Amino acid sequence: MSEPEETPITTEKKEEEPAPLVEEAKLEEIIQPETEEIDPDAEVSIHATMEKAIDNYRKIKEGKEELTDKQLEDLEKECEAIRQREIIDVDEQHEAIELSADGKILMGPPTLTRFEKARIMGARALQLSLGAPPFIDIPVSAATSLDISMKELEERVIPITIRRVLPNGDYQNIPLFDFKE
Repeated sequence: MSEPEETPITTEKKEEEPAPLVEEAKLEEIIQPETEEIDPDAEVSIHATMEKAIDNYRKIKEGKEELTDKQLEDLEKECEAIRQREIIDVDEQHEAIELSADGKILMGPPTLTRFEKARIMGARALQLSLGAPPFIDIPVSAATSLDISMKELEERVIPITIRRVLPNGDYQNIPLFDFKE
């Protein structure tokens, strides 16, 4: 058998840290960026903005081809119609309100959507699995809490309200028993 070779031990010399690429700036040398202050009270010329929009509209309509006299006349009428439009500067915030009608469903289908059914059954199945008492006698065929919640939903005994919301924030709260089968 051969003896293991000895590896020479080398000591590594610590290299000096390289000089920084950029010298540190002194406080006096730092240049402060100039910021342009905008006066919030300054009015933007609505007329100039409107004319710019109309010029862009003209360029798009004219395109590469020359327009006939009839087309130019129609374009001028359209531009004049744009000039006559009311300009809305501030869009008022809409406050969400509850839409209500006694027993009537004002938005959406008169039946539960499949998404609403799934949400109700899932929430109720979770409650049942955490020990909530069932609202009906447990059917013999029920194997899981989901089966019980499906049966409760079919019988419409779950005291739950569905909130349907419109894009503008208006909503309607609809009790479960108001929905058709």
